[in-house]
Amino acid sequence: MMDLKNKRALVVGLGKSGIAAARFLSAHGVRVTVSDAKADAGANDIPALLDLGIIVETGTHGERTFLDQDLIVVSPGVPLEMPQLALARKKGLPVLGELELAYRFLKGKIIAITGSNGKTTTTTLVGDIMKHADFHVLVGGNIGTPVIDLVSNSCADGWTVLEVSSFQLETIADFKPNIATILNITPDHLDRHGSMESYIAAKARIFENQKSGDSLVLNADDIQCRKLIEKQTREGGAIVIFSMQDQKRIGAYVSGDKIIWHDGKTTEIMRVDEIPLKGRHNVQNILAAVACTFRAGCPPQKIREAVMAFKAVDHRLQHIATINGVEYYNDSKATNVDAAIKALESFEGGIHLILGGKDKGSDYTILLPLLHERAKHVYTIGAAAEKIETHLGNALPITHAETLENAVKIAAKNAVAGDVVLLAPACASFDQFQSYEHRGKVFHELVKQLQPATKEAS
Repeated sequence: MMDLKNKRALVVGLGKSGIAAARFLSAHGVRVTVSDAKADAGANDIPALLDLGIIVETGTHGERTFLDQDLIVVSPGVPLEMPQLALARKKGLPVLGELELAYRFLKGKIIAITGSNGKTTTTTLVGDIMKHADFHVLVGGNIGTPVIDLVSNSCADGWTVLEVSSFQLETIADFKPNIATILNITPDHLDRHGSMESYIAAKARIFENQKSGDSLVLNADDIQCRKLIEKQTREGGAIVIFSMQDQKRIGAYVSGDKIIWHDGKTTEIMRVDEIPLKGRHNVQNILAAVACTFRAGCPPQKIREAVMAFKAVDHRLQHIATINGVEYYNDSKATNVDAAIKALESFEGGIHLILGGKDKGSDYTILLPLLHERAKHVYTIGAAAEKIETHLGNALPITHAETLENAVKIAAKNAVAGDVVLLAPACASFDQFQSYEHRGKVFHELVKQLQPATKEAS
């Protein structure tokens, strides 16, 4: 645990985790300053921060603001190459992320889950299973509650289940989960990380501090995870794998029509057809959750019951409505190409796909085989629309819809009974929306507006 009293700390970034970190530090006797380059950042929260005696700097990052500190805490969205941060590091100031700061105060054991796709579903499911098995468990991180806000409710005999992003892992130092999980690694955030190699390295930091007795859960069906499995030589700490194919290593597998746990003996968890979620990728998410929770000591029957009761997380292949025989699905969290592929794979055909948003340095040509096979029409929106249209060429009908509202209206006119209108943008949301949640909620409202004129809405 860090000694914070009477220290001076700068929190960079006025997002959710930055504000939470500032409040936490202030409550621990720290003289806190927050700085955000956006002039309108945190407008609704600033009065409360000022009431706590926190100094607020917006619209700029003052060099002196960064150097007159004992500690700097950076929010996940802040680029670490900022000149002011470089100067601070050169001066020898510790630069931590909110995840690392929280880790130094968290009590109990930690399960940390990362991956390009599936993090939120898997993290939420792991939390649900452990609660159902009567563990004292907290859930947060890159989903919902900032890690720092979980500290006060953590306890020595409890568990904290965290979704962690590559941005958060960039700024760890001592962070060490008892169970670390990498679901998959496919191209994402290359605009931030610069290369696939840097992105993989950031993800791999999740297990760099693990020791004997800890577990690393990896996806044996993912090419980058397989490379990590091959590289690992661990003394005492276990590698646990999950796979859609039966294998003879410690882990969770699909064997025939069953999900099993294998650790020298085989334990049946449930039948695959008992899984309530749509899509092959969700079977993999469930396998990962089985591996984590079995390793944590959850009974097989409790795992099965919790999985069977699990509902799709909002904005993750979420069924919104059936209107005139057309299914509407919200997968706004499909913020990269691989996630969009997984969404497309969940339907046999007749797909009207809404693509676009803020580009992340992606290659959209990868979508072409599945689009040929399963899509009827693509509707492009946002800043990435022209790039997507160039990459897809004349593969299938494409409508430059510009906005999500236009895309939904045009798709509703074009779709016929048996078709699917799918929002799986393969892009970030920040060009037209505040977040992927905001984008998903707007899609939900637009679909609801289609219902009153129909008789078959459900």
